[in-house]
Amino acid sequence: MSYLRLVWIFFRVSVLGELAYRGNFIAQLFESLLDLGTALAGLAVVFSYTDQLGGWQPDEVVALVGVFFLVGGTIRTIIQPSMQRLIEAVREGTLDFTLTKPESAQLLVSVQRVEIWSLTDVVLGAGVLGVALWRLGAQVSAAEALAFVAALIAGGIIVYSFWLMLATLSFWFVRVENILVVFQSMYEAGRWPVSLYPRWMRFALTFLVPVAFATTIPAQALAGHLAWSTLLGEWGLAAALVVVSREIWKWGLRNYSGASA
Repeated sequence: MSYLRLVWIFFRVSVLGELAYRGNFIAQLFESLLDLGTALAGLAVVFSYTDQLGGWQPDEVVALVGVFFLVGGTIRTIIQPSMQRLIEAVREGTLDFTLTKPESAQLLVSVQRVEIWSLTDVVLGAGVLGVALWRLGAQVSAAEALAFVAALIAGGIIVYSFWLMLATLSFWFVRVENILVVFQSMYEAGRWPVSLYPRWMRFALTFLVPVAFATTIPAQALAGHLAWSTLLGEWGLAAALVVVSREIWKWGLRNYSGASA
């Protein structure tokens, strides 16, 4: 409960700070609507020439787009800004202030900044996903819905752990932001089913940059294309990455010299 209260405090402080610049909401909403419109227009063009895409029906790909915006909005709301601030704190030596706090330093750096206007992507993604589910109707069983939620949670854990490992590299390297840009660029490939890409790219989007776990696999669960063994494997990977990212984080802290160095 103390952790949840701490997360709520950081969220409230971030909201108060962002409300001073409410014009950002209009800009973010326009950008999100333009991005979503472009994505849906692209799907309309593709499916005007075919009835399915690599075994995916139109409504199933629309659900994938909804998941893409939902997860991407979550990343841009809390994971990305918090990890970027961690990188800056390590470079400037201001991480000292966090390490002196009595709470877990990893928790503090993971929720230290929230960009609430990016929640527009989360809301739009949830809306698109809801429309896709309504159109799919009875085709989605209770087991598939449960698998979707489980895959989405596991994918979120994998993405967070991956971002934490990338940000922790700032304890040894200076320009880690460039690596984060690479992730953001490759995440754009998640608009489409990963199975459509060449084998080498499928491997990269699954194991090098975990885009497939964040977007395609949850959408596969809704479409009824996901094997339970794949879901169990995803949760196994999520558990492993939590442990690995935690160990890398602690290793990085041991190499942090602070502002007094």
